[in-house]
Amino acid sequence: MIGIFDSGIGGLTVARGLIDRLPGYDTIFCGDTARFPYGNKHPETIVRDTLRGTAFLSDRGAQMIVIACHTASSLAADPVVQAYDIPVFEGITPAAALAVRLSRKSGIGVIGTRAMTESGAYERKIKAIHPDARVCSAASPLLVPLAEEGWIKKPETRMIIKKYLHPLKVRQIDTLILGCNHYAILKDIIQRKIGKRVRLVDPVSPVADQVAQFLNAHPEMDALMGKQGRHEFFVSDLTEATKRTANIMFGKNIRLEVPRAASD
Repeated sequence: MIGIFDSGIGGLTVARGLIDRLPGYDTIFCGDTARFPYGNKHPETIVRDTLRGTAFLSDRGAQMIVIACHTASSLAADPVVQAYDIPVFEGITPAAALAVRLSRKSGIGVIGTRAMTESGAYERKIKAIHPDARVCSAASPLLVPLAEEGWIKKPETRMIIKKYLHPLKVRQIDTLILGCNHYAILKDIIQRKIGKRVRLVDPVSPVADQVAQFLNAHPEMDALMGKQGRHEFFVSDLTEATKRTANIMFGKNIRLEVPRAASD
């Protein structure tokens, strides 16, 4: 079973990507909606809450863990790796590698939550691959609630996106990493505002490809994975608004559950 952890429900885009890339494999998703968002929290809090969520996945039988949240990936990936004797994947490494491959002039932009951009995680990964790359980051915290509210076609959303992207356009980037899962549903607007010549990197496909390649290279691990096409979706807090946004993020209606321990 593939376990997918996210700070909220934006990571359902990653869950859908994995299900599409690996049809038939069992998955379990855990979204920490009770403590969302992680992007404005202290790093120690983010690590603690990420370990709580990944422990839930491990206890439910996940044989590997995918940290879908970019903020959690940037600050808690190493603690999670140290805590479990199972494969752990995060979206930053494969997205950074893809951005380097796509960039024509080594000008790479990153947008994401404040905690993720301040961590410098993408810059470190990109520089490790291409030391001469120019990496420009812009915190874009308002895009998450706009996506959550479904304000995809609102003029306010277009205006805010334009403002966030302006410093990256000035730096003449040619590649832009969408460093938050919520940004996937704003991709068309982001592309229009940043310009058609800038290539967008959505980490969903790179991380799904990474997991698939790992399983192909490790048949002994692949043999342990459940392949009955069972998919479970858990959240730590559930409201009608969460249900609506979850269906938008996943692309179709899904059934969300609250673990018994989380509701006690």
